[in-house]
Amino acid sequence: MKNNHAIIAENVVKHFGDVKALDGVSIAAEPGKVLGLLGPNGAGKTTLVRILATLLKPDSGKVIVGGLDVLRQKQHVREIIGLAGQYAAVDEILTGRENLVMVGRLYHMAARTAKQRAAELLEQFALTDAADRSVKTYSGGMRRRLDLAASMVAHPNILFLDEPTTGLDARARIAMWATIRQLVSDGTTLLLTTQYLEEADELADQIVVIDQGRVIAEGTADQLKANMAADFIDITVANPQQTVMASQLLQPLSDEAPQTDEQRGHVSIAVESGAQSIAEVVRLLDAQSVSIAELNLRRPSLNDVFLSITGHEIVEEEAKPKRRGFGRRSA
Repeated sequence: MKNNHAIIAENVVKHFGDVKALDGVSIAAEPGKVLGLLGPNGAGKTTLVRILATLLKPDSGKVIVGGLDVLRQKQHVREIIGLAGQYAAVDEILTGRENLVMVGRLYHMAARTAKQRAAELLEQFALTDAADRSVKTYSGGMRRRLDLAASMVAHPNILFLDEPTTGLDARARIAMWATIRQLVSDGTTLLLTTQYLEEADELADQIVVIDQGRVIAEGTADQLKANMAADFIDITVANPQQTVMASQLLQPLSDEAPQTDEQRGHVSIAVESGAQSIAEVVRLLDAQSVSIAELNLRRPSLNDVFLSITGHEIVEEEAKPKRRGFGRRSA
């Protein structure tokens, strides 16, 4: 790995008792870019973020953030990073403005400077109108924006976002993406952990796929998808009871086992040439009186990549309960 990377982790190992949370993980993030760390819950993403942010000590391995050794220069690292965790760690009793001023004071800013910085961030994150309202009146999306604003109080060069859109609805998630893009355009280096495949596809310049504490793939979204078959054909049969039959009939068209969902009557197959294979799909199913309700041709997705590599999908979770109380943005 090159020394000019903003974040470097080499062969990082971390145990929790008999559980190996990280098993020789190596990553590198370029300055002013977004590195997406993609994987399911329990993959080791949060453990790695906590190590990078100086909150957890690795059992072995090398970790450099902003050119500083995380183990030997912990306090200096903390001065140049920001951290927003999976939950909006803001004080519900205080107003949005008071939360940001408090964070500024924790960074030893003068009162006037902290107030000025709070005002700047409230405007940047579209929270000015709600600045003097108690945070307990904020929506989930507003809390997440305030949490992200708090992580930016000290003008960090490097920002760690640990599943920043967990629990947000689609509209709030898209709004958060816009905010993240703006931060990156301003020069911030960002490490983003996510279990949302679309999020990694939308935001990350580079993606590292992690599962069971190991890096299993890396590259741009396009590079990862390019390793898959050329196309996918998705079929929904009219009678879900014929799903297994449809899957068996279509198996010869693909080098991989079809993905099936018997409840929805859905079958998905990977093929080298979708345009040429569609006619054969229709012919095979029609010959056995399997009626097609819907048929689509598409390019591979990151979910297809993850499924191909690991043998299982990333299961996206529903909104989680919000954690109350204030947490420090960077240690």
